Amino acid sequence: MNESQVAVPLQVRLQFGHAAVQRVADVDGIDLLHIKGAAVAPALRPEGYLGSDVDVLVRPDQVDAIDAALREHGWTLYSTFEHGSPFGHAQTYVHDAWGYIDIHRRFPGIRLRPDLAFDVLWRDRHATDIAGVTCQVPSEPAQGVILVLNAARSPKGARGDVVTVWKEADADRRVAIERLVERLHAEVAFAAAAGGLERFRHDREYRLWKVVSEGGSRSAEWWARIRSAPTTWAGVRIALRAPLVNVDHLAHRLGRTPTPFDVSVEFVRRPFAAVFEGLKGAVRRVRPRRVVR
Repeated sequence: MNESQVAVPLQVRLQFGHAAVQRVADVDGIDLLHIKGAAVAPALRPEGYLGSDVDVLVRPDQVDAIDAALREHGWTLYSTFEHGSPFGHAQTYVHDAWGYIDIHRRFPGIRLRPDLAFDVLWRDRHATDIAGVTCQVPSEPAQGVILVLNAARSPKGARGDVVTVWKEADADRRVAIERLVERLHAEVAFAAAAGGLERFRHDREYRLWKVVSEGGSRSAEWWARIRSAPTTWAGVRIALRAPLVNVDHLAHRLGRTPTPFDVSVEFVRRPFAAVFEGLKGAVRRVRPRRVVR
């Protein structure tokens, strides 16, 4: 008898992915908050969009525990905190059956200390059922904050959540969201998506969220990251990392583990690419704009 294979729809697999990672966390008593995707309240995502992967926020002092537990249950590390994003906030794992999952140790835009921020979100959590498994999710206002902060890192044309969550919100929801944004010290990033970023032009994170939300060159992003660092030493560490090759991204681009030669070639290529990118930006700035009549 020939074996038959049935393709599982992405939206179904994502729900099972949430359930699978929750089962792993339950075994070791790890605190997870399911965010975005299938965890979002219908009032905030009326169309029911579940995203493309699974996102969970883990209690910061349990990051090592969830890493070990996932590996033990068949998940493979796909990208690290250091190389996964400019914010170093999430680590991605992949499973043959459940696909991709992002483990967040903090959420970009929230400046309250990660352990304190998790406590704030955990305190007002509630349980929801995802694929037959009880999962903990943030309160509805907290989900709204997370969706808007996430939109700040998305292209301007992909910010439907800002409209639904914030611009079309009633007065009660707006007040609840504003209070939580203040508690989480997330005003700058929130404004980058919801509007009013220029009010924070003297904040150390202003340039970072401007380039992240409006677009810009990689070199502009690196300079913004350095300037947004909370301490001089943190800025120095970011500057020292800037010329290094992101081995995770290179492996994904090549489709295999990079060799030392691959890394060397990429290390040499990056400065030339940065110069070319800068020249293109300079040309765009000085090129006469076309007048539309």
